[in-house]
Amino acid sequence: LGGDHRTLTIEGREHLSVYRARMVDPQSGAVRISDGERNFCKHCGSALWLWDPNWPELVHPHASAIDTDLPTPPEHTHLMLDSKASWVEPQVFADDKCFAEYPDESLAQWHERLGLGGTEK
Repeated sequence: LGGDHRTLTIEGREHLSVYRARMVDPQSGAVRISDGERNFCKHCGSALWLWDPNWPELVHPHASAIDTDLPTPPEHTHLMLDSKASWVEPQVFADDKCFAEYPDESLAQWHERLGLGGTEK
C-alpha cells in the first residue's frame, strides 16, 4: 500500500517505536543502517507503516493498521506472482491485472487511471 504522507494522522505517538534495518552490501560486506523507518507499536510489536526520507511525500501503511474505510477499487493488481508461495491462491476477478514481476504502471498511475484521486506523485 502507498499513500500521501501528508494525510497520515497519529494518535498516541508515545507508543511508537522505529526500527531501521541493517543493510549488508553483498559485494563488500559493508554494513549500513537503512534510511527507511519501520514504525511499530512498542508494546505489542504490530507493524504500522514504513516511511523513508528518500521519498518524504510517501507513506506505506500495513493494511492491518488502517482504521478508516477505504473505497473498493474497480480492479486489483496482482504482482510478483512468479515469486508467490506454492500454497498461495490469488483471488483474481474479471477486471484484475496479473503480473509475473512488477507492472510498468506505478501505484500513482494506477490511481490516476482509475480516477481514485488522493495519490502520491
